Amino acid sequence: MYQLIKKYKYYSLHLMVIVLGFTGVFGKLITLDELHLVWYRMLIACVSLIIFLIYKNELFKIDRKQFFELLGVGSIVTLHWIFFFKSIKVSSISVSVICLSTSSLFSSFIEPIFFKRKIIKYEVIMGLIVIIALSYMMGTDSKNILGYIYGILAAFLGTLFTLFNAKYLKKIDASKITMIEMLAGVIIISIIFLYQGDYTVINTIPTLSDSLYLIILGTICTAMVFVWMTEIMRHISPYSLIMAINLEPIYSILLALLIFGNSEFMSNSFYIGSSIIIAIVFLEAYLKNKQ
Repeated sequence: MYQLIKKYKYYSLHLMVIVLGFTGVFGKLITLDELHLVWYRMLIACVSLIIFLIYKNELFKIDRKQFFELLGVGSIVTLHWIFFFKSIKVSSISVSVICLSTSSLFSSFIEPIFFKRKIIKYEVIMGLIVIIALSYMMGTDSKNILGYIYGILAAFLGTLFTLFNAKYLKKIDASKITMIEMLAGVIIISIIFLYQGDYTVINTIPTLSDSLYLIILGTICTAMVFVWMTEIMRHISPYSLIMAINLEPIYSILLALLIFGNSEFMSNSFYIGSSIIIAIVFLEAYLKNKQ
């Protein structure tokens, strides 16, 4: 597999982004609520990565201090996914992925605080344009207002855990980071279930279709993609990776339209606003690479 990725690195890169684009599709296809969906997804991903790390004989080569720190980051990942899938459940895939695409722009405001660097003027201007575009979309699409709110919260949390992960990626393998973060999610949501007296994950089996979608979501769209992405990064520039990942909202919207048809069609104002946001995200990636 690794040799194929190396040989066909750019085809492999875009195939990976298309696979990522299916995350929202499975979120809509799965009938479970967002808490149960995220619990199953993180459990399946965690088990898959444990098997992978046992195969590589690296499961127990994790520093104890870093293990507990990553459990904390995993709590942010958990909330990120809960809000993302909640956004899909109350609105549409298109709304959720467009909100999620603002993550890189959130980082423009958080990074200076996180890494103690100066604020860059063009990042502030782009951030303001994105806020105006989102406000325009929300003002003309009031029925999906909750979807936008949950989607923006998911984007903010996604930015936070990405920045935290960046600190650990230089020290720990991505598969180990992901496995620990998935474990954190399983523990946190299990505690919530115990508090609520909800034992359905123990005494109820998801439907056959839900089980199939969850297995694909947890193994291919989560565990495998993280390992896949790490391997691709060995053979391409970071800029190529960023630009390709910026295509994820476009792939997700197209997949949603193909699979769900009319239920995913949005107003003209949505497509105008989302086009502005996607253009800004690409422009920001271009300017950062130029710098």
